Amino acid sequence: MLFNLMVAAAAAAQTGAMPAFLTGCWEQRSSDGKWTEECWTAPRGGLMIGSGRAGRGDKIRNWEWMRIERAADGTLTFFGSPNGAPAVGFKATEVARNSVTFVNLQHDYPQRVRYWRTADGVGAETSAADGTNAQRWTYRRLATGKN
Repeated sequence: MLFNLMVAAAAAAQTGAMPAFLTGCWEQRSSDGKWTEECWTAPRGGLMIGSGRAGRGDKIRNWEWMRIERAADGTLTFFGSPNGAPAVGFKATEVARNSVTFVNLQHDYPQRVRYWRTADGVGAETSAADGTNAQRWTYRRLATGKN
């Protein structure tokens, strides 16, 4: 019986609700003119679609297409396609109301992608599976009408 409960708990960690807290457009700006943006659609039909871009001033350094999909078995997968490269999937390992963690141990870097709700925005992190070599972003909601 304990084994069944452990299996159910592991499955529940992967099959939580879609991370609706990501819905909207988010931005991080620094004093040296660097900026990063991510925009996410609301969950619908087991899918969220995201886009991201980063740059300095009017110059784009990189961009990415993203999506979070719910499979038929309920598991969530984050797919990232930086600069138009083939999409790489990361399976959800932790899903909570205001946070989600995705992992792909076979990927070189990142191996872990995390998002969480903060008091006034969204936090994001990419890292190795153990959390080392982390890159973090602290996003605030992008004001409507900003370019």
